[in-house]
Amino acid sequence: MRHIISILMENEAGALSRVAGLFSARGYNIESLTVAPTNDPSLSRMTLVTTGTDEILEQITKQLNKLIDVVKLQDMTEGEHIEREMMLLKVRVADTEARDEVKRLTDIFRGHIVDVTETIFTIELTGASDKLDAFIDSVDRFPILEVVRSGTIGISRGEKTLSI
Repeated sequence: MRHIISILMENEAGALSRVAGLFSARGYNIESLTVAPTNDPSLSRMTLVTTGTDEILEQITKQLNKLIDVVKLQDMTEGEHIEREMMLLKVRVADTEARDEVKRLTDIFRGHIVDVTETIFTIELTGASDKLDAFIDSVDRFPILEVVRSGTIGISRGEKTLSI
């Protein structure tokens, strides 16, 4: 099962490598990992996506809680949450027909064309991972030159927060 773990941790050098090291030492896979400072400059929020059984997730949670840098963590998949990912995609559009079709698809998926040259569009798209995958599938008849994805971030719905 896929799990989104949100971790509030001290904004210190080496904290990220300790979390990644914990996963690699135990043979657990990280599907995506995002980290950024919070509104409190002494804390960072890490969003980690992994897969595993409930038993494996319990072990991951216990090990993460033992790390001195970890202040608090939450498995987002336990409750209602909102998740998003951002993607930048560079696609070759050789003629007017291709340009019009890529523009149309970008509008359908509520994306934005953020850079244009004579033959290349760079498109920004935000949404759930499935939406981004569907967009890639819809434009794959045009040459995709490059894809960059941020990885999943998530936040609980309603009053529930991850804070100290």
